[in-house]
Amino acid sequence: MSNISEVISKSRKIVLKIGSNVLSDDHGTVNKAILHNIVEQVSKLMAMGKQVIIVSSGAGICGVGAINKWSRRGDINYKQALCAIGQVELMMAYKEYFADYGIHVGQILLTGEDFGDHNRTLHIRNALFTLVDEGVVPIINENDSVCVDEIRIGDNDTLSALTANLWAADALVILSDIDGVFDKDPKTHPDAELIAEINDIDETMCQIETEGKSSFGTGGVSCKIEAARTVNEYGIPMVLLNGKKQDIVLEALSGNGRGTLFSR
Repeated sequence: MSNISEVISKSRKIVLKIGSNVLSDDHGTVNKAILHNIVEQVSKLMAMGKQVIIVSSGAGICGVGAINKWSRRGDINYKQALCAIGQVELMMAYKEYFADYGIHVGQILLTGEDFGDHNRTLHIRNALFTLVDEGVVPIINENDSVCVDEIRIGDNDTLSALTANLWAADALVILSDIDGVFDKDPKTHPDAELIAEINDIDETMCQIETEGKSSFGTGGVSCKIEAARTVNEYGIPMVLLNGKKQDIVLEALSGNGRGTLFSR
């Protein structure tokens, strides 16, 4: 059994973060086949007795899919409007796909301000526990339509890490469009090597190239490493997997999937 397999196997409470680069196809709209496969995997994890909270990006690309004529407008008001429209589309997709397995979903939209206020974090935590205890899957996203720099979390890697700590999760699993952390960008360096496990983040940061991010995602390798640092400080391991691969979470659970494990 691999270390990643062992972590997922032993974890009862899992935060699963899904990046917009995972959900988007080559045209920048939602890849429904991938989304449905992820939902199917979550349903199987729940059938094993695991509890899952999803932190999902994708409101922007769902908005573009609904109203493509706004896609090239750079004005922040249009971007926020696209997210408002897309969030509805995204939740409708989750509702429809989870309904195939008799599972309900609940939406929670957050800002950075919510995590800085004790009363708000208490209410968020109580809402999460109530939903999960009743077998409902919480779908969390940043409230992009109202966020300004002062209250913005910044990216959903960070949001998923904050959620994992708040919920006292057993593991954070981040689905991206790469197999894990490499010593250099595998998209431009064919000789890049996967790092299977990272125990010392500072040392690793000195050894790898972390420049660049996808055209649809706001994160990047650096954001994922910082998310790992955030949860590792609370004793929570983080697993980075390629969410575009069929059944990747279940494959990782069985010991066959490649990825990177962050632990201390």
